[in-house]
Amino acid sequence: MQPWQIALVYLGVALALAAIGLGGIWTDLSLLPEPASRWWTLATALPAAAAVLLKQRAPWLGLLLALGIAAVDVLTVGGLVPIFAVLELLHAGIVALPAARRRIVLRGIIAVTVLGALVAQGVTGDVRATVLIGLQLGALLGMTYWYANSVAQSAELVELYRERATDLGRLAQLDRDRAVGAERDRVARELHDVVAGHVAAVAIRSEAALSANDAAPGGGPGPGAGAGAATAAGEDRAALRAVRDSSLAAHAALRDLIGVLRSDASAVHGARISAEPGRASLPGLVAEAERSGLRVTLDDAGDGSLTAAADLTLGQVVREALANAARHDAGGRVRVRVAPALGADGRPGIRAEIVTRGGAPLPHPELRGSRMGLRLLDERVRAIGGTFSAGQHGAAGSRGAAGPRGTARPESSDGADVSTDGSTDGTNSTDGPGWAVSAWLPSEGTPDE
Repeated sequence: MQPWQIALVYLGVALALAAIGLGGIWTDLSLLPEPASRWWTLATALPAAAAVLLKQRAPWLGLLLALGIAAVDVLTVGGLVPIFAVLELLHAGIVALPAARRRIVLRGIIAVTVLGALVAQGVTGDVRATVLIGLQLGALLGMTYWYANSVAQSAELVELYRERATDLGRLAQLDRDRAVGAERDRVARELHDVVAGHVAAVAIRSEAALSANDAAPGGGPGPGAGAGAATAAGEDRAALRAVRDSSLAAHAALRDLIGVLRSDASAVHGARISAEPGRASLPGLVAEAERSGLRVTLDDAGDGSLTAAADLTLGQVVREALANAARHDAGGRVRVRVAPALGADGRPGIRAEIVTRGGAPLPHPELRGSRMGLRLLDERVRAIGGTFSAGQHGAAGSRGAAGPRGTARPESSDGADVSTDGSTDGTNSTDGPGWAVSAWLPSEGTPDE
């Protein structure tokens, strides 16, 4: 209840007590020669009720005023409302105090009880009245202190439990961060000690092979070698250069990834590894695929800017599709086409299509697909509000079927599929069925953004 509501309640109680004639409670302490009228109790009840208005803003000031009014009331008309006001303000003041000051208030209550008993003895001269008044005063003030102290301790316990819960949550977060950091360090060590070492060894050995060939007399086939031998030697050197360049790029990406793993997660949040591709890297990805033996045609007709996430996803889709083509369709023809397209909901964006025909899997080493790459691409594209599909291309009844390598085609969220007409995808339909990947990416943020 608000202080003004409590004051109105006490005013109503004072009127009710005056109406029923319940006054003159402290007749033994009254200094008046004759008992006063019962309505005179309102003379002290009204200012005592008004003092309750200070309960929230200044409870101790209100308590001092109420004590003065109560003292006058006890020595004159002997009403009850001033005593109620004193107890109400004493409770409010004690609740707001810390534990140390509450103990000081307890000592003050004991002193006031003793002083009240002494005053009663001096006024009445009756030991029995003195004991009775002392017990009543001690009971009223003591019960008020006990209740207020209990309320204050309950609030302190609640705050203490809240602080402990916060500390436990902070400790749990520190434990999680420590566990994540340890796992990141472990992964970084394994990448550095195992994967990065093997990739570096590939780069070193391919560079050694190129250097040994350059150091050989003539730097190529012998004088008696024919044109076929010279062509084969040139293709071998090109393949070695592609191996060297790819391994160096992979080693640089691993170094960046190891650096991210060994750094503070909050400091690298949203960081982008330098080797991650984007739209600007499409010509480089095509050139790298051509060094791997593919015949790639790039048709980038897309206009307008992409979001950072869409740009990164576009490079990842093209890179993964070309890598799959190099592994599973070696020597084939690949058409990479990027063009503006509207999504199923009418939003502007671009569609990237990568169509492969005429290749064959590498016999050595045998590279079995785990299907993880396409699933991850599908998740990345959907995460930015796009759609993704992959499947067999150019064969009757092949829509949504398993790919030529037994890799299932993820369902497209918009039902779109890549073209199946050889005249539009840039590959020769006489090469037989192939493999196609299609992704639609928004040129704006996702609807949630």
